[in-house]
Amino acid sequence: MPAKLTEAETLRLLKENADERGQRHWEKLGENPCEMESFGIGLTKLRKLAKKVGKDHALAERLWGSNNHDVKIVGLLVDEPKKITREQVERQVEGVRPGLLAHVFSSCDAPLAKSPVGFEAARDWMDSKDELRRSCAYGLVYELSKDKKDPRLDDAFFLDCVKRIHKWLGKETGRVRLAMGAALMGIGRRNKELNKVAVELAKEVSPVEYDSGHGGCGTFDVLKHLTSADVKKKFGLD
Repeated sequence: MPAKLTEAETLRLLKENADERGQRHWEKLGENPCEMESFGIGLTKLRKLAKKVGKDHALAERLWGSNNHDVKIVGLLVDEPKKITREQVERQVEGVRPGLLAHVFSSCDAPLAKSPVGFEAARDWMDSKDELRRSCAYGLVYELSKDKKDPRLDDAFFLDCVKRIHKWLGKETGRVRLAMGAALMGIGRRNKELNKVAVELAKEVSPVEYDSGHGGCGTFDVLKHLTSADVKKKFGLD
């Protein structure tokens, strides 16, 4: 097993990979409520760097305490799923902000989704009064839709998620709508039966409109993803 990096070595690794162009872009961002710093490193590269760091729960907790956006992301990526606790994620969700940090926390192959508390967090946060928790809940649903081993993740659970999306999508903020759209896409790619249900809803609500940030807006064509050639081939659909 390769040696894990220490905190000092991890910080040095990130500093060595700082991207000036990315840093300039970060400085132009209008939404930075915590005035966090950044090395300007893109997510793809951060994921590669996190693999060099190695999985380490204690290190993940220390990195999360940083005021640097990139360091926090690596902290999320190197965490050990089996050691993640509900108390920890409730504390962390208070510190994530819209955008990449929240995305990596709940989706993007998130360690949280693989943890013993990921399912519970998703189920509970869907009913939360906190917009960010609801957004993270549906990000987790997308990740959980890939899991074919957990017995709790049966069709009944995902059908309930579809019903919730149907009921609330039109009343939600753009941020949560985008997460709901991703969740619906994941559910519809799980099996043939769920695909049929998801496609029916996607025909009604797609494309999903959302806030892209900084005064912009975007659309997410869920139906296109659920009726793509690879999905039709996967489920033997015409």
